[in-house]
Amino acid sequence: MLYIVATPIGNLDEITLRALDVLRSVDVIAAEDTRHTAVLLNKYGITTSTVAYHKFNEKSSVGGLVEMLENGKDVAVVSDAGMPTVSDPGRVIIAAAVERGLEYTVVSGACAAVNALVLSGLDTRAFTVLGFLPEKNVDRQRFVEPYKNVPCTLVFYSAVHDIRKDL
Repeated sequence: MLYIVATPIGNLDEITLRALDVLRSVDVIAAEDTRHTAVLLNKYGITTSTVAYHKFNEKSSVGGLVEMLENGKDVAVVSDAGMPTVSDPGRVIIAAAVERGLEYTVVSGACAAVNALVLSGLDTRAFTVLGFLPEKNVDRQRFVEPYKNVPCTLVFYSAVHDIRKDL
Protein backbone atom coordinates (compact mmCIF):
# COMPACT_ATOMS: atom_id res chain seq x y z
CA MET A 1 0.00 0.00 0.00
CA LEU A 2 1.16 3.51 -0.83
CA TYR A 3 0.36 6.14 1.80
CA ILE A 4 0.48 9.86 0.99
CA VAL A 5 1.02 11.30 4.48
CA ALA A 6 0.53 14.91 5.53
CA THR A 7 3.08 16.28 8.00
CA PRO A 8 2.92 19.32 10.30
CA ILE A 9 3.52 22.71 8.70
CA GLY A 10 4.97 24.28 11.82
CA ASN A 11 4.37 22.74 15.21
CA LEU A 12 5.45 19.08 15.19
CA ASP A 13 2.67 18.27 17.67
CA GLU A 14 0.09 18.90 14.95
CA ILE A 15 0.67 15.51 13.32
CA THR A 16 -2.28 13.11 13.40
CA LEU A 17 -2.27 9.87 15.36
CA ARG A 18 -3.03 7.98 12.15
CA ALA A 19 0.00 9.56 10.45
CA LEU A 20 2.23 8.44 13.33
CA ASP A 21 0.81 4.89 13.12
CA VAL A 22 1.41 4.76 9.36
CA LEU A 23 4.96 6.12 9.64
CA ARG A 24 5.74 3.47 12.27
CA SER A 25 4.23 0.60 10.30
CA VAL A 26 5.43 1.10 6.72
CA ASP A 27 8.53 -0.53 5.31
CA VAL A 28 10.02 2.73 4.05
CA ILE A 29 9.33 6.46 4.12
CA ALA A 30 10.04 8.39 0.92
CA ALA A 31 10.90 11.87 2.19
CA GLU A 32 11.39 15.19 0.43
CA ASP A 33 14.37 15.84 2.72
CA THR A 34 15.42 12.91 4.90
CA ARG A 35 17.22 15.21 7.35
CA HIS A 36 14.10 17.33 7.83
CA THR A 37 11.90 14.24 8.22
CA ALA A 38 14.38 12.79 10.74
CA VAL A 39 13.53 15.62 13.15
CA LEU A 40 9.86 14.57 13.11
CA LEU A 41 10.63 10.86 13.29
CA ASN A 42 13.09 11.31 16.16
CA LYS A 43 10.55 13.32 18.16
CA TYR A 44 8.15 10.37 18.05
CA GLY A 45 10.70 7.55 18.30
CA ILE A 46 9.99 6.28 14.79
CA THR A 47 12.83 4.20 13.37
CA THR A 48 11.45 3.41 9.92
CA SER A 49 14.09 3.80 7.22
CA THR A 50 13.87 6.75 4.85
CA VAL A 51 14.84 7.35 1.25
CA ALA A 52 15.09 10.64 -0.60
CA TYR A 53 12.12 11.48 -2.84
CA HIS A 54 12.23 15.10 -4.00
CA LYS A 55 11.60 17.14 -7.14
CA PHE A 56 15.14 16.54 -8.42
CA ASN A 57 15.03 12.71 -8.19
CA GLU A 58 11.28 12.03 -8.30
CA LYS A 59 11.26 10.57 -11.81
CA SER A 60 14.43 8.52 -11.35
CA SER A 61 13.52 7.08 -7.94
CA VAL A 62 9.87 6.23 -8.58
CA GLY A 63 10.78 2.92 -10.23
CA GLY A 64 12.39 1.54 -7.09
CA LEU A 65 9.47 2.64 -4.93
CA VAL A 66 6.94 1.10 -7.32
CA GLU A 67 8.95 -2.13 -7.33
CA MET A 68 8.71 -2.19 -3.52
CA LEU A 69 4.94 -1.70 -3.73
CA GLU A 70 4.61 -4.46 -6.33
CA ASN A 71 6.58 -6.75 -3.98
CA GLY A 72 4.06 -6.18 -1.19
CA LYS A 73 5.94 -3.52 0.74
CA ASP A 74 4.21 -0.51 2.28
CA VAL A 75 5.58 2.93 1.36
CA ALA A 76 4.76 6.32 2.88
CA VAL A 77 5.47 9.55 0.99
CA VAL A 78 5.99 12.73 3.02
CA SER A 79 7.01 16.26 2.13
CA ASP A 80 8.85 18.63 4.43
CA ALA A 81 5.58 20.19 5.58
CA GLY A 82 1.96 19.74 4.62
CA MET A 83 0.43 17.48 2.01
CA PRO A 84 2.61 15.81 -0.62
CA THR A 85 1.65 16.77 -4.19
CA VAL A 86 0.38 20.24 -3.16
CA SER A 87 3.36 22.18 -4.57
CA ASP A 88 5.52 19.28 -3.36
CA PRO A 89 6.68 15.93 -4.77
CA GLY A 90 4.20 13.05 -4.96
CA ARG A 91 2.37 13.32 -8.28
CA VAL A 92 4.80 11.02 -10.09
CA ILE A 93 4.40 8.10 -7.70
CA ILE A 94 0.62 8.49 -7.58
CA ALA A 95 0.50 8.46 -11.39
CA ALA A 96 2.65 5.31 -11.42
CA ALA A 97 0.36 3.66 -8.84
CA VAL A 98 -2.73 4.50 -10.90
CA GLU A 99 -1.07 3.25 -14.09
CA ARG A 100 -0.18 -0.09 -12.48
CA GLY A 101 -3.41 -0.50 -10.51
CA LEU A 102 -1.62 -0.26 -7.16
CA GLU A 103 -3.55 0.64 -4.04
CA TYR A 104 -2.92 4.02 -2.41
CA THR A 105 -4.55 6.31 0.12
CA VAL A 106 -4.17 9.70 1.76
CA VAL A 107 -3.47 10.24 5.44
CA SER A 108 -5.03 13.61 6.24
CA GLY A 109 -3.37 16.52 7.90
CA ALA A 110 -2.24 20.06 7.44
CA CYS A 111 -2.34 21.91 4.15
CA ALA A 112 -0.52 25.25 4.16
CA ALA A 113 -2.85 26.74 1.55
CA VAL A 114 -5.98 26.09 3.59
CA ASN A 115 -4.38 27.26 6.83
CA ALA A 116 -3.15 30.47 5.18
CA LEU A 117 -6.54 31.08 3.61
CA VAL A 118 -8.37 30.74 6.93
CA LEU A 119 -5.79 32.91 8.73
CA SER A 120 -6.03 35.60 6.03
CA GLY A 121 -9.61 36.53 6.84
CA LEU A 122 -10.39 36.49 3.11
CA ASP A 123 -13.50 34.85 1.67
CA THR A 124 -13.22 31.06 2.02
CA ARG A 125 -16.43 30.09 0.21
CA ALA A 126 -14.60 29.69 -3.11
CA PHE A 127 -10.87 29.62 -3.65
CA THR A 128 -8.21 28.40 -6.06
CA VAL A 129 -4.74 27.26 -5.04
CA LEU A 130 -2.18 28.09 -7.72
CA GLY A 131 1.04 27.08 -5.96
CA PHE A 132 4.32 28.87 -6.57
CA LEU A 133 4.64 31.56 -9.23
CA PRO A 134 7.15 31.02 -12.06
CA GLU A 135 10.59 32.59 -11.60
CA LYS A 136 10.72 34.85 -14.67
CA ASN A 137 8.56 37.99 -14.75
CA VAL A 138 7.21 37.28 -18.23
CA ASP A 139 6.21 33.76 -17.15
CA ARG A 140 4.56 35.19 -14.01
CA GLN A 141 2.51 37.58 -16.14
CA ARG A 142 1.33 34.75 -18.40
CA PHE A 143 0.60 32.51 -15.42
CA VAL A 144 -1.50 35.09 -13.52
CA GLU A 145 -3.33 36.61 -16.49
CA PRO A 146 -6.11 33.98 -16.82
CA TYR A 147 -7.00 34.36 -13.14
CA LYS A 148 -7.25 38.14 -12.83
CA ASN A 149 -11.06 38.15 -13.15
CA VAL A 150 -11.84 34.84 -11.45
CA PRO A 151 -14.47 35.54 -8.75
CA CYS A 152 -12.80 33.70 -5.91
CA THR A 153 -9.90 34.02 -3.50
CA LEU A 154 -6.59 33.08 -5.11
CA VAL A 155 -3.90 31.40 -3.01
CA PHE A 156 -0.26 31.48 -4.09
CA TYR A 157 2.74 30.01 -2.32
CA SER A 158 5.76 32.24 -1.82
CA ALA A 159 9.16 31.62 -0.25
CA VAL A 160 10.04 34.15 2.45
CA HIS A 161 12.82 35.64 0.30
CA ASP A 162 10.39 36.06 -2.65
CA ILE A 163 7.44 37.75 -0.96
CA ARG A 164 8.22 41.32 -2.10
CA LYS A 165 8.88 40.17 -5.67
CA ASP A 166 5.70 38.05 -5.68
CA LEU A 167 3.55 40.88 -4.40
